[in-house]
Amino acid sequence: MPDTSDLQPDALHAGHLQWGAEDLWLELEPLLPGLSIEVVARCDSTNTQLLERARRSGGRRDTPITGPGEFDGGPAVPPAGAAPMPYGRRVDDTQPCLLVAEHQSRGRGRMGRPWQASAGASLTFSLSLSLEPADWSGMSLAVGVALADALDPAALGEAAPRIGLKWPNDLWLVEGPGRGRKLGGILIETVAVGRCRMAVIGVGLNVLPQPTRELSSGYACLQELDPAASAPEALRRIARPLVLAMQRFGREGFAGFAARFAARDLLAGHPVVTTSPEVPDGVAEGVASDGSLRVRRGQQLHHVASAEVSVRLQGDDTPSPTSLS
Repeated sequence: MPDTSDLQPDALHAGHLQWGAEDLWLELEPLLPGLSIEVVARCDSTNTQLLERARRSGGRRDTPITGPGEFDGGPAVPPAGAAPMPYGRRVDDTQPCLLVAEHQSRGRGRMGRPWQASAGASLTFSLSLSLEPADWSGMSLAVGVALADALDPAALGEAAPRIGLKWPNDLWLVEGPGRGRKLGGILIETVAVGRCRMAVIGVGLNVLPQPTRELSSGYACLQELDPAASAPEALRRIARPLVLAMQRFGREGFAGFAARFAARDLLAGHPVVTTSPEVPDGVAEGVASDGSLRVRRGQQLHHVASAEVSVRLQGDDTPSPTSLS
């Protein structure tokens, strides 16, 4: 992948799609001063690219990458006399970046599972920014709320949601109570950069119909909601709400999103199966204040954390598919 981080907005045009990067930058930069927007035709993984930049900027290429809240002991201070950073960046550079790839050759999801996406038929991007929330718990749920509300605004009123949220990081096209097909997913990773911590938020959305895939949840795309949907238009709709949501999360944590998540919670009230040995099955009863899934098994209410646990609706005989980027 060529070095593109020092290009000005809209300086790079990928493929045949018109992304309107300059207009998007003009809309977002007042919210995220110093923001750069990059669009590339192809890369391995947008999350991987931004994480590697952050690690190098921090002066430690071996800095552990973690999920939100799964910290390695705190930020890392770069060693004295550290070599100049690549991409023309300074040590401890934590300026935000939005990296869009028309195609990812090694897209990945939670627990390292691969994610497949096709150029033009999918929207895949990652946003990196510095955050200092009091509690990182529930961050993927907050992102899911921001995306779903932007793509399905009718549900902000009295209309039933067309887009549901499957804990902890999937968006589904709802077909009935506890039923639907996978529309997209979220992957959030964090890394220390100097005295700050950078969050890299990976998002992937199915935009156009594609051949049937080996997904236990089935395949859904945005064109089922809007026949005129395209990847650039989807990015335009969700970018600002995502940035605003992350800034709100920095101030309020998951509490600011709990009610909206509950309104779109696909699992609530339905039997589920999990990969947790302590809670192999039960009935989902929403999420706790820390974003953990509440599962009732018999008379006991358990809290399931998302780090290494997959959850699927009972009756789905195949493993839950991953989320991306």
